[in-house]
Amino acid sequence: MVIISKSTLKIFGEKHKDSIDSINHWYEIVKGENWSSFSEVKNTFNSVDYVGNDRYVFNIKGNKYRLVALIFFDRRTLFIRFIGKHSDYDRIDCSKI
Repeated sequence: MVIISKSTLKIFGEKHKDSIDSINHWYEIVKGENWSSFSEVKNTFNSVDYVGNDRYVFNIKGNKYRLVALIFFDRRTLFIRFIGKHSDYDRIDCSKI
């Protein structure tokens, strides 16, 4: 998959150093995938949730952090829309960001 924007992950990792290894692990897995459906994403990341409007929520570092991605399967492209603490995630409408 093509991942846009890695800089979001880098900035977040600089602020939350304990997330760096988990973010890098997630990034390397996703970069090597060629998903064509939610079921394929679910096979890779069992805890991923579909929240509507082409948005998917990934747990990072054992659910301490959440990452919301917009995925276009037909273009093999994933856009990072949000990464933050679980408490920050609770305050957003991730199907609209």
